[in-house]
Amino acid sequence: MSETPVKPRREAPAKIRCDACPVLCFIAEGRSGACDRYANHDGELVRLDPLVIVERNQSHSGRLVPFLEGEADWDGDLLQNTRQFVTAVGAGTTYPDYKPAPFIVSQPLEDAEMVTVVTEGIYSYCGVKVKIDTDRHIGDEAATVRVDGEAIGHVMTGEYGSRMLSLGGVDHLTGGSKKEGRVTCAALLALCNREAVTMTIDSGAELTLQAGHAPIINGHQEELMRVGCGSAAIGMFARQWAPIVDEVVVVDDHITGVLSEHQAGKMLDVKPTGIKIKGRRSTPGRYFQVAEPGTGWGGTDIEDPLTILDAFKPDQAWEGLRLLMVSTTGEQWGYFELDADLVPQPVEASVALRAAVERVAENCEPAMTSVLFMGGAGGSLRAGVTENPVRLTRSVKDALTYVSCGGAPAYIWPGGGITVMVDVLNMPENSFGYVPTPALVAPIEFTMRLTDYEMLGGHMDEVQQLQDVVGAAAGQNRQGQHESYPWPMDERHFSWEKAPGRAALEDKE
Repeated sequence: MSETPVKPRREAPAKIRCDACPVLCFIAEGRSGACDRYANHDGELVRLDPLVIVERNQSHSGRLVPFLEGEADWDGDLLQNTRQFVTAVGAGTTYPDYKPAPFIVSQPLEDAEMVTVVTEGIYSYCGVKVKIDTDRHIGDEAATVRVDGEAIGHVMTGEYGSRMLSLGGVDHLTGGSKKEGRVTCAALLALCNREAVTMTIDSGAELTLQAGHAPIINGHQEELMRVGCGSAAIGMFARQWAPIVDEVVVVDDHITGVLSEHQAGKMLDVKPTGIKIKGRRSTPGRYFQVAEPGTGWGGTDIEDPLTILDAFKPDQAWEGLRLLMVSTTGEQWGYFELDADLVPQPVEASVALRAAVERVAENCEPAMTSVLFMGGAGGSLRAGVTENPVRLTRSVKDALTYVSCGGAPAYIWPGGGITVMVDVLNMPENSFGYVPTPALVAPIEFTMRLTDYEMLGGHMDEVQQLQDVVGAAAGQNRQGQHESYPWPMDERHFSWEKAPGRAALEDKE
């Protein structure tokens, strides 16, 4: 009786544990973790995205320098008429928070030695503010914004010529269902990486939004941002309109303007026309609530502008009175003359009048979608910079430390903590990642003098020279920085002449 041969057991491929975020993935050889940012390569944990280094040409007024496509293109000379800045894009994180930042880079700047602390922050407390250039009504203030049926934010107060959204935030990322958190994180990631996202607003519009592109509202792509409110448009163009028409009404959901009643018309001796506007009169020539909000003329729900008019006053109006009605973008307009019964009748416009209407549209800027990432640089992130995190906060407030995101300028909100806001269009492409906790991963850099860094209690043993980082870091992506962006090490960012000494910093403790 022959024995059945025993097949040798196949050993499972070795896995390593990734500690770059709280998920703590076990990653098999040749595979990446849940975030697609880290992988197991020959048993070592490696960062998949390249470290981004921005370069600026000093000898040509900061114009873009060519992209360097590989390390062979660089000869190691750091003084080749360029300045280099190591961004946090592709750098890695400090998780589990006690670790120093992945890169703490030192380089000389004239008489000072500068240091930049570079890390990718894991932001559970983050969101985006979206500015949508449109007059159209997209939804009521505070209405819920949804993606795939999940709430991801809400409509904010409308601003001048724009609708505003607040999306994300910790309550949507972690305070709801798992699906709500996952959908919110995915939508934020796509928006921050300049991808298009379609969303709906409760009892409002469907939007497709992409940073740097015209918003699409209910399938209609916006073209123009309004020149101003109806009253402002009257003031801007009154001198051009007064010689060729008797009356102008600029239809606007917020402030509809009337030329003959407006102070601009009075100054130009435009005589009363007997026009009567539906709605609530504010000051002369300015009317509120002439119609309901909508997607028609000037952000109202009307398609026929004559519906906002009552009968003309017979003791002031006259047959043949020339009436122009126009929206705040100039995209909708109509020319009318009063008949014998003082009823407006459509009439073919003159060449001069057409040119005057076109001037309105000419002065409208292209409609755009702006996406601003906003997040709080919490204690864990700051601990990667210094052993005493509160000192970093104070240094930022004292303008001794400059904060950037992927090399782009960041606005620091007043008040406690380090709450940053940055235009994603100013950052390198694909600057953002995610972890499935869920949270976004975003780059942040802190730049200061080396002496100030030491005073903060910085991780001095981790400081590396720029040439060592640039020469050794694998998978680099070197990009030129646009001349309109301030260089992160520009002295105008810092209040060195007001810098407190070591004793002053210690006194604040």
